[in-house]
Amino acid sequence: MIVVAIIGLLAAVAVPNFLKARVTAQKNSCIANLRMVDSTVQQWALENKKQSTDTYALSDTSLVGYFKGSVLPFCPGGGTYSAGGTVALPPTCSLSALGHTL
Repeated sequence: MIVVAIIGLLAAVAVPNFLKARVTAQKNSCIANLRMVDSTVQQWALENKKQSTDTYALSDTSLVGYFKGSVLPFCPGGGTYSAGGTVALPPTCSLSALGHTL
């Protein structure tokens, strides 16, 4: 009976820490993906002679070709990425309220 209580106590302490570590890892991975998307947009803009005020869409076929496997990265937290509006603005994640921002 004492062993069960000790295991329950350890689980009560460990589970919230595991959940926090998971959320932090998802946020850090999302930020890394946003950096990669931004650098890809900057490379695409440079090679296609775009101005910093030009707009773009992440679904643009000429831009998607710059990603590995021609696949846009995804947010591990379940959010979606959207274009920053212009080449000068960084892309955003729909989970920006949770810290998923550049």
